[in-house]
Amino acid sequence: MLTMQEFHRRYHEETGITFASLYPGCIATTGLFREHVPLFRLLFPPFQKYITKGYVSEDEAGKRLAQVVSDLSLTKSGVYWTWNKSSASFENQLSEEASNPEKARRLWEISEKLVGLA
Repeated sequence: MLTMQEFHRRYHEETGITFASLYPGCIATTGLFREHVPLFRLLFPPFQKYITKGYVSEDEAGKRLAQVVSDLSLTKSGVYWTWNKSSASFENQLSEEASNPEKARRLWEISEKLVGLA
């Protein structure tokens, strides 16, 4: 989120490119959780699906990603998109930590150094 915001700050006005981040929901049945203990991998998907209602399939997560890229109502730059339980997208509020411009700038500078651009 910090990187997305720094991209937005540095390049959106000049280029018109939209920079956004998204949380499509909890994709609990993918290999993302392969390093967790087997009991967690067994219980986490039904917990997300039936208790928190935050579970989404890989297919649904892909549709949400495509929606952010193609839906004209989601072209606002510098924002964090998510979906409610009825699958409606909305602009989510970032935490103070995740929206700190000084931290975003510093992360950018450190990243430039790590990849040899600075």
